[in-house]
Amino acid sequence: MPVLIMGGYFAFRGMAPFGSSSILTVDLGQQYVDFFAYFRHSVLSHPSSLLYSFSKGLGGEMFGTNAYYLFSPLNFLLLPFSGASLTTGIVLLLLLKYGLASLSFAWLLQREKVQVKGRLVAFSTAYALMGWMIANQLNLLWLDALFLLPIVIAGVLQISRKQGFKLFIYSMALTIMDNYYMAWMIALFAFLFFIWQISRYSNPLKQQLKILGQFVLAGISAAMLAAWALLPTIYALLQSKGTYTETQLKFHFEYAPWKMLAKLVPGAFDFSQMPSGQPNIYVGALCLLGALLYFCCYHDRWQAKVSAGLISIFMIISFCWPPFDLLWHLGQYPVWYPSRFSFVWCFWVIWLAATTLTPEFQLKIRTAIAALALTIIFTVALLIVQQHVSYIQPAQVFMATGFSLVAICLLTISRRQSPRLIDCLFCFLIVVDVTTNAYVSLNQISYVSQAEYGNYTTALNQAIKKVKHKNRGFYRVGKNFMRTKDDPFQSDFYSADHFGSTMEPNISHFMGALGNPAGDGYVTYTNGTKVTDALLNFRYYLAARNNGYSGDNLVLPLTSTRPDWQHTKTVAQTKLVNIKENKEQLPVAFAANRDIINFRSLTLDPLAYQSQIFQTLAGRGNQPTFFQVQNFDHVDFNNVNDAHQITGTTFRRKNRKQRASVVLHFKPVDNDAYYLTLGPSVKSVAKISINDHPLHQYPTYRNTIVVNVADHAKNKNITVRLQLKKQTMWLQNVSLYKLNETSFNKCKRILQRSPLHVTSWHENRLSGWINVKHNQQLLMTTIPYNSGWHVKIDGQAVTGQKVLNTFLAVPITPGKHQVSFTFWPPLLTLGLTVSALTLAALIVADKKKILK
Repeated sequence: MPVLIMGGYFAFRGMAPFGSSSILTVDLGQQYVDFFAYFRHSVLSHPSSLLYSFSKGLGGEMFGTNAYYLFSPLNFLLLPFSGASLTTGIVLLLLLKYGLASLSFAWLLQREKVQVKGRLVAFSTAYALMGWMIANQLNLLWLDALFLLPIVIAGVLQISRKQGFKLFIYSMALTIMDNYYMAWMIALFAFLFFIWQISRYSNPLKQQLKILGQFVLAGISAAMLAAWALLPTIYALLQSKGTYTETQLKFHFEYAPWKMLAKLVPGAFDFSQMPSGQPNIYVGALCLLGALLYFCCYHDRWQAKVSAGLISIFMIISFCWPPFDLLWHLGQYPVWYPSRFSFVWCFWVIWLAATTLTPEFQLKIRTAIAALALTIIFTVALLIVQQHVSYIQPAQVFMATGFSLVAICLLTISRRQSPRLIDCLFCFLIVVDVTTNAYVSLNQISYVSQAEYGNYTTALNQAIKKVKHKNRGFYRVGKNFMRTKDDPFQSDFYSADHFGSTMEPNISHFMGALGNPAGDGYVTYTNGTKVTDALLNFRYYLAARNNGYSGDNLVLPLTSTRPDWQHTKTVAQTKLVNIKENKEQLPVAFAANRDIINFRSLTLDPLAYQSQIFQTLAGRGNQPTFFQVQNFDHVDFNNVNDAHQITGTTFRRKNRKQRASVVLHFKPVDNDAYYLTLGPSVKSVAKISINDHPLHQYPTYRNTIVVNVADHAKNKNITVRLQLKKQTMWLQNVSLYKLNETSFNKCKRILQRSPLHVTSWHENRLSGWINVKHNQQLLMTTIPYNSGWHVKIDGQAVTGQKVLNTFLAVPITPGKHQVSFTFWPPLLTLGLTVSALTLAALIVADKKKILK
C-alpha cells in the first residue's frame, strides 16, 4: 500500500523515471546523492576507498563516515544506476524502504496477534507514512530504522516474556551495523518499551530486576557483536563530529511546547520546518485517538498505564527540552531536521492504538461524547495555535477535525454487524488520512530538476574521464564551477572539496586559514592561489567554457574566479570544459626542512600564512613574504562618504534612492598574480564585480577569503567595484596583494628537488621512492594526519608526526629510500576480534540452549 501511494505521488510529481523532475532536494541533492555515487565507484572499481578516500576533502578516513551514511545493505541496489540515472535508483530504493517499513510493522502486529487481516494494512500503512517518514524521506540513510525497529521490539517482547535473547541480540546488532546513530535512538526506546512491557506483568520485584539485567546484558552483547563497526566509528567520531558535543546544558524550552499541537494536523510541514521547528509526529486521527483510548478504555494493569504515561511525557518533553533532546541525539543538537527520534514516538502511538483498537473494540456512547467534546476543544486550540505557526492553515485544522469526527463515529459501530465493511472503512480512513498528510506535506517542498542534476553530472564525468585518460597518476583537480561540495565523490576524482557530518575540524580550520570557504562539516577549494595549487598537488584545473552555458541553459554554475589559470595551457577539452595543466605542482609527498615541525603562525592573514608555510618548508622562513601589499592607484567614491583607507571603513549611502559604490582602480606593473582579500562580512553588504564582470564566488564563508583579480595583466587597468547592497557597507579585510613570483619560484624549485616518485597507489596505500638531498630532513606530505596511517621507509616502520596540525610527515635522512604508506582504520582489528569472539560465544550459548 505505501509503495503504491508514494509511487503514485512520485509519478504525479514527474520525478525521474516518471518525468523531468528528480527526487533530489536539500541534503539528498547536496550531499547524499554524491555519497551514493561514491559507494558505487568504491564497490565496482576500488573497494579500498571504503576505508580511506582522497575524494573526501584533502583525504580522510571513510569507515566511520560510511557507518553513518552507507552501511545499509540495501545500497547495493543502486549499483546498476550510474551517472544521471542514479536518481531513478534512489526513487526505487526509497519506495523499497517504504514497503519494508510497512511489511515489518505488519509482521510484528501479526506475530503478536494484535491485529489481523485488513487492519494490518491500516496500521502498517500509518506506520510507513508517519509524519517523520514523510518529512525525512530525503534522509535515506535514516530510513532503515523504520523496518528494523519492529524486529528489535519483537526481541524486546521475547525477553520480557522470558522466551529468549537471540532475536533481540541479532536484530539490535544489525541495527547498530546499519546506522549507529539511529540505533542509539532505537536502543533508548527499546529500554523504555521494555520497562513498560515488564510493568504489564505482576512479577516480583526481584524477578523483574533479574529480567532487566538480562535485557541490559543482551544489549551489551549486541554492541559487542557489532564492535567491528562500532569501535572504529567511535574513534572516527572522536576525531570529527564528537568534537562538537555540547558540554553546557540549557534548561529552557527550545520553543513553546503548545506549538507541538500544530503537528497533529495533516500537512503540518514546510521548508521552514527543516532547519528548526517542532517534531513531525503525524500518524492519523484514528491512531492518535486509539493511543489516548489506551489510558481509559484498554484493560491493562494500572502500573502499565502509569509507566506508559510517564514514557509518553518523557518523550514529549524530549522534543523541546535541551537536556533530554541531547540525550536522544548523542550529545549534539541536530543541524537541521530537529527531533530526529520522533519516529519512535510515532511507533509508540501506533502501537498503543493497535493494542487498543482490536477488532472487538467498540466505543461506548459516554466515551464517544467525551471524545467529541475533546475534539471541539482541540479544534479551538488548533485555530489559536495556527495563528502562531507558519505551516498550517485553517483548512488543515478543519480537515483534522473531520478525520477525528469520522474516526469517533466509526469506533461507535459494532464490527459484528459487518466485519468486512467495518474493516474496509477502518483501513480506508487511515490510508486516506496519512496519504493526505503525505500529499500536502511534500507539496511544500521544491525539487532539483532532472536536467539540472543530469546535465551537470554528465559534463563533469566527461571532463574527469578526459583528465584520467591523459594522466593516471596521483594528483588533485581544481575547477571554477560546482553543483555540490561533494562533486569529487560524484565523479570519482581528488580535489579539496567536501561536505559531510564527519568532516575533521582541523581540515576545515586549515583550509579556512588558507583563504578558502570552510565551516563545520565542509571545505571548498574555490579560492586557491598559485602557492596553494603547488603545495596541495593541484595538477589540473577544469574551466567552464561559455561561462558554464550550453546554449541558453546554465549547466555549470560558476563559483570561482581564477585569472591565474587562464594563461595556463589547455591540454584537453570537452563541449563544456577546458582542461588546464599545471606541471609545476609539488607531488603528494616531498622532502622538506624540518623547521616546519615547530611552525607556529601568529597571523590571521591567509596570504601571509600561505607564504610562511611554503617558505618554512623550503628552509627560507626568514625571507620576506611572497605576497606584498599594494596600494590602489585611485578610488572612486560614488554616493558614499570619502575615506583615506578602504579596509575597516564603513561606507554610508548618501542618497538612499540612488546606487552607491566604491570603485578600486589599479594597474599591474608586471605580469605577476594579484590577489584581493575579502572579510566574511563583505559578502552580505557588497555586490562585487571585476572589470564590470560579476565576481564568481562560492557564497558561504565565515573567514577571510582570497580572490585572484589579475594575472598577466601588465599595464592593464583593473577595476574592482563594490556596490552597496544596503545603506551601509563595512569593508572588512579588503586589501590588495601582489605575488612575488620570483621568490615563490625559488622556494618551489628547492621543494621540487626531492619529490616522492609514486610507483603504485590505491586509496589506502601509496608507495614509491625518493632521493633526499642535503638539508632536507623531513618527508612532508599533503595527506591529512590520521593515526591509521602506517609509514615504512626502506621496510622499517617510522612514526608519523602531525605537521601544521593537519598533515602527516615523517623524519628521513639524505639518500635514496623506498617509502610506503598504508592506512588501516584505528580499532578495526580490535573490533573484528571482539565481534568474532562474541559471535563464537553466542553460537556456543545457542547450542547449549542458553539463548533459547
